[in-house]
Parts: sequence; C-alpha cells; structure tokens
Amino acid sequence: MPIIPDLDFSIGIVRIRAGLAKQQAEVEATLPEVPDVKTRDIWVPGFNDEDDEILMRVYEPDGHSAPSAGLYWIHGGGMVVGAYDGNDFQCKTWASQFKVPIVSVEYRLAPEHPYPAPLHDCYAGLRWMYRHAESLGVDRQRITVSGASAGGGLAAGTVLYARDEGEVAVRAQVLIYPMIDDRDVTPSNHEITYPKCWNHDANQWGWSAYLGDLYGTDDVPLYAAPARATVDDLRGLPPTFIDVGELDAFRDEDIEYAQKLMQAGVATDLVVTSGAFHASESYNPKAPSSRRILAARLDALGRALT
Repeated sequence: MPIIPDLDFSIGIVRIRAGLAKQQAEVEATLPEVPDVKTRDIWVPGFNDEDDEILMRVYEPDGHSAPSAGLYWIHGGGMVVGAYDGNDFQCKTWASQFKVPIVSVEYRLAPEHPYPAPLHDCYAGLRWMYRHAESLGVDRQRITVSGASAGGGLAAGTVLYARDEGEVAVRAQVLIYPMIDDRDVTPSNHEITYPKCWNHDANQWGWSAYLGDLYGTDDVPLYAAPARATVDDLRGLPPTFIDVGELDAFRDEDIEYAQKLMQAGVATDLVVTSGAFHASESYNPKAPSSRRILAARLDALGRALT
C-alpha cells in the first residue's frame, strides 16, 4: 500500500505534477503485466480547426471480437494534474476482462488551460472514437464514457455536451466519485479536511484553476459543473452508474446528482460505500470497503460493455 502524502499546494503546480507522476510511476511499476493487451498512442484532431491535435492511448485486447462495445476513459486529477497513461494498469485490466477496446484521452490541464479547453479536448476525443469506431472494432452505438474524480466530472459534462450537440451517441456513463459541483456548499465538502485526501481546500483550488474568471460567479455552465443542472437539463441522458465513498468530499453532490437523474427518468445506479474516502480503493484495494467498491464498479462496466 503506497504512503499517501499530504496535499501541499505551496510548492507550485509544476512540482506537484512531478511528484504525483513519480508516485504514480512507482505504483505502476509494482503491478503485474497484462500481456494480452496491446497499446498504441495516436494523435487526433482537436475540437476546432485551430486547436492542436489531442494525444490518446488505445488499449486493444487479444481475442477481441469486432464489432464490440467500447470504453472512453477520462483520467482524474482535480482538473490540474494527471495524464492519459496514468491508469494504464486499470485500462489494460478492464480491456482484458471485458474484451473491448478502451481509449484514454490526454486533455489540457488547468490553470494553464481553464474551461472550456479540457472539456473540448474530452469531447473531441469522444467524437473521434465515435467517427472511427469501425477502425477500432467498436460498435459506435455501444460506447460507454467513464472517468474518475475530475475525470468523472469531465465525463458527465462531455456526455451532456454530446447529447446537446447530437453528433455522438453514448450508451452509458460510469462516473467514479465525480467532481461536479463548484459551489462549495455541501456538508460533505466542508466535513472533509484531512490533508491526505482530496479535501475542502483542494477542491477550492481545483475549481478555481479550472473555472478561472468564472469561479465564484453564477455564470458557470452546466457542462463545466454538471451539479448545476436542473432535473429538466438531465432528461435524455444515457443509463448512469455513480459510486462515491461515505467519507468523500464529493459524497453529497454525487448523491444529489443521482437523485436528479432519477427524477429526470434516467436509469441510475448509485453506490455509496461506508468507510471509504476519496479514491481509497486505489490505496488499499484489499480492504473490505474497496472490494465492495470494485465489485460494484465491475458489475456496472460489465452491464454497459456487453
């Protein structure tokens, strides 16, 4: 089990990113190989003609029978850290288990690139996957969008944007403790102050970096902060799975979002795990709470990817 460092924002974003990347690489180095999954990196067009190309990683399992379902993955990191290859083992394991291609997107990070740049990159990557589904061996009507933490928030925003644009069909969304509310008002957001997990201060830092001049205003679009959506805003979304821990700062916003989805007529599964903090299953996957989380998540993915 890796040691969880305190979150220290005073060292600056460059050092934070370098430290977290080093920690992630050390963890990944201890994990077993997944030999039946091949990876390749590709560059795809950006959101607009003037945008730079976007880097993505494709995970392709041996024994894949085309056309199959496909998974579009968006990494977490509070909108400010993380990378498309940061969940390599997870993506390889899922690709191997479900025998489906997975595509992971490298989106631009705040504060250098505030909203809407990260969302635009995520949507552009999904749009490319949808348009090129046949070359990936994927049925374009069976693409699930998933992400964790900030990636879960970007996944929710991307799916909302895709519904409204009408270019891309999404079969389901699997939102892992998604970061979706910038308003800093829920009890759980204020309760979680422990320095070794994503807490109230970290959340303010991440949202202010992501929203830039929009932060603290009433002008934040629902694509940026999906928790701002009304029930009517959520109608017509695909089946949704949300999981969050009892001790997660995102607990209340995720529960409320699931409730609004249900009220909007969206088939929704919500799993709240007692004793779990933000991303706790990543630090101790053998803990009883982690086993419950991972089992529920795999069940949701299995249903979406069949």
